[in-house]
Amino acid sequence: MPLAPQPVGRRERNKQEKLDRITAAARELFAQHGVDEVTTQQIAEKADIGAGTLFLYAKSKGELLLLVQNSSYTDALVRGRTAAESTPDVLDALMAIVRPVVECNRVQIDNGRTYLREMVFGDPEEPHHRDALALTVQTEEAVVAVLRRDQRITPDDASTLARIVSAIMFLAMAAPFHTGSTVEDILQDIRNQIRVLLPR
Repeated sequence: MPLAPQPVGRRERNKQEKLDRITAAARELFAQHGVDEVTTQQIAEKADIGAGTLFLYAKSKGELLLLVQNSSYTDALVRGRTAAESTPDVLDALMAIVRPVVECNRVQIDNGRTYLREMVFGDPEEPHHRDALALTVQTEEAVVAVLRRDQRITPDDASTLARIVSAIMFLAMAAPFHTGSTVEDILQDIRNQIRVLLPR
């Protein structure tokens, strides 16, 4: 007989509620002012917690940004995978995965660029950084699934190409020359680069 799921205890509920308040406060303040203009004290005050409590959930402002952006990235990846499933052309399906990720990264350009920097240079031992890296792996897995539709692409090549597609996407979003570009400009740049990778 399977065990019934254990109810979540009060302590765990309180922790989750605080994390939700921190995430909401950081998301709102970062969106309004940009990550560089917001202090951890402001986030703590908006979340109605002490600064010491805030650091139990995220040890730095970079980790707070990762916490906020990871949530948006997760939603974007779900939308991209869903769109790719119903898109028969391989290049179009790859762009269906890429589009919502780029869109979510460009909601607040400076925050998006800082997020990418934190992903690359942040502390991989921190939980929100690990979550961000896991999202890049999930993105590459989604890309591999699309590439495998093309019988000319071997499994090994699909994995290698997925890492290249991921690099193209992240570099295009972080590139200084794209600071003033529109989402459509960035997507066209990414599409042009991916197109030359695919078998013809």
